[in-house]
Amino acid sequence: MSRIRRHVAAAAAAGTVLAAVLGTGAGAAAAPVPDGPGRGWVPAFTGGPHTPRPLPGEPVPANPYQGAVGLSSMHADSHASDTYPFHGPLGKRPEARSEAKAGGLPGLCSTVTFARKSGLIVAQCTRGATFTLRLIDPGTLRDLAAYELPPRSSTVTAAVSLDFDKILTDTSGGAYYYLDPQDRAVLADSAFHLRRFAHEKGPDGKWRFTVTDDWDLSGHLPHDCATWTDPWPKGECDPITAVGPDWGGLIWWITRNGRIGTVNPENGAVRQIRLPGEGIQNSFAAGADGVSIVSDHALYKLRAGADGTPEIRWRKAYDRGSGRKPGQIDQGSGTTPTLLGTEYVAITDNADDRMNVLVHRREDGSRVCQVPVFGSGASATDNSLVGYGRSLFVENNYGYRNFFELPPGGSSVGGVSRIDIDADGQGCRTVWESKERSLSAVPKVSVTAGLLYLYTKEPRRDLIDAWYLTAVDVHTGRTVYKVLTGTGKWFDNNWAPVTLGPDGTAYVGVVGGLAAVRDRP
Repeated sequence: MSRIRRHVAAAAAAGTVLAAVLGTGAGAAAAPVPDGPGRGWVPAFTGGPHTPRPLPGEPVPANPYQGAVGLSSMHADSHASDTYPFHGPLGKRPEARSEAKAGGLPGLCSTVTFARKSGLIVAQCTRGATFTLRLIDPGTLRDLAAYELPPRSSTVTAAVSLDFDKILTDTSGGAYYYLDPQDRAVLADSAFHLRRFAHEKGPDGKWRFTVTDDWDLSGHLPHDCATWTDPWPKGECDPITAVGPDWGGLIWWITRNGRIGTVNPENGAVRQIRLPGEGIQNSFAAGADGVSIVSDHALYKLRAGADGTPEIRWRKAYDRGSGRKPGQIDQGSGTTPTLLGTEYVAITDNADDRMNVLVHRREDGSRVCQVPVFGSGASATDNSLVGYGRSLFVENNYGYRNFFELPPGGSSVGGVSRIDIDADGQGCRTVWESKERSLSAVPKVSVTAGLLYLYTKEPRRDLIDAWYLTAVDVHTGRTVYKVLTGTGKWFDNNWAPVTLGPDGTAYVGVVGGLAAVRDRP
C-alpha cells in the first residue's frame, strides 16, 4: 500500500474509532451485513453435495473444567484441535445469511461458542472499536442480550498515533475465552479482570448476562495503559491475551509480554512466572498431562506446582526468522499449540525461506519432524493448525495483513496442506496440497463429515471481493463446494475463525457482523 493510501486507510479507521467512542450507530435496527459491488456477477454456489467419510483417529478427550468438545472455545476444545465431532454443512442446497452487529460500524464476531442448556450462541464481538459479549439466536442470528466490555488501550494508541496496526495486532480484550461446564463464559477483559458470565432469562422474559465471579488481576500485572486522558503513559501495560482451564481446575492466563499465571477459583489465589524477553500473542492448549504454550521464541510444556505456580517442564526454541512476515501479527510462530492424542504437540515456526510444521513429543519435547510447507519466500500462518488423529492441516496466510490494507480484488498467496505423522512416530509426510486461498480464517474440520472448512477469496481483475465458505475433502484435498457469503469489505473475516455449530451450521465472523451457511432440508 502506498503511503498516501495507508494514510487514507488510517484516517478512515480514525473515523471509525471516533464513531465508536461517540456511540454512532449503536441504536440501528438489526439487518443483514451489506454487500459490496458485484454480488450478481459472481456464482452463489459451485460444486455439489458431499457424502460423509470420517477422518480416522481417537475422539478428542473432554477437559472436565471446560464445556463440551466442539462447543466451548475459539479452537473448539481444550486440545485446540479445531475439529468437531459432528457434521458441518454438506453442500445440500446450502443457504447463506448474515446479521450486522454494530449498526454501520465494524461488528466482527471473533469467537463463537455454544451453550448446551439454552441452545444459544455466546459470542465475543466488536462494536466499532470496543468489545461486546453477545447472546445470539443461532437460527436468526439476532441478539438476545449484550454486555459491553472495557475498551482496549490499543484503541487509544492507534487513534492518537494513526498507527492502526496497534489495534489489528492486539489479541487481548477477551477473544480467547471459554465456556465452562455450566455454560459460563470465562473471560479476561482489558481492565485486568477475570470474570465468569452466566446468562439467564429474567422475570421480564428477557435474556441477560450476569457476573457470577470476578477476580481483579490488576494488582498482579503492570497496568499503566493508554487512556483518553493519558494516551502516552510511561509505565508498562501488559494485557491478558488468553485464559483456559487445566485439568485440575486452575484457570490459566497469559499476557502479551510473556507472563503466565493461574487463578485458583476456589480461593482466588494467583500465581505467576515470566518468560524474560519473550511475548505471547496466541492462545494455549491444555491436556491431562499439562499446558502447552508458544511464545515468539519457543514452545513450552508446563504444569502447575502444588501451590498453583506454573512450572516449565521443557522448552524448545524454534526458528523465528528475521522478521514479521506479511500474514502474521508478530515475529514468531503464528499458531496456538495443537495437541494430538496423548503423544504429540504441533506448531509452525517462522523460518525465512519456508515455514515448517513442527511436531514434538509431549513427554520430553523431542522433535518428531520438521516439514517445510508452501513456496520459497512466500509462507506464513497466523492461525492454529487443525489436528486430529495423526493428521495436521495448515493454511498459508502470506500476503494478508488486515482488512484495511487488502486492495479491492486482492488476495493472499494461498495454499493449504495436509501433513500426517508416520504410524511409527518417527517422521511426517505431506499427504496433499491445495491451491485454495484462505486469507486469514482459522480453518476447521468436521471429523464425521471428513470436510475441511476454509473462508476463501480469489484475486479478481474486476476488483469484486467475493467471499466463500469453502469445503475441502480431508482425504484427497479436492475442493467439494463453495458458498458465497457476500461481497465487499464487510464480508472480510479479518482473522476471525470458521466455527461449526451442533446443528450443522457453519459460522464466520466478518467485519460487518456474523455470517452463517447451512444446508436446507
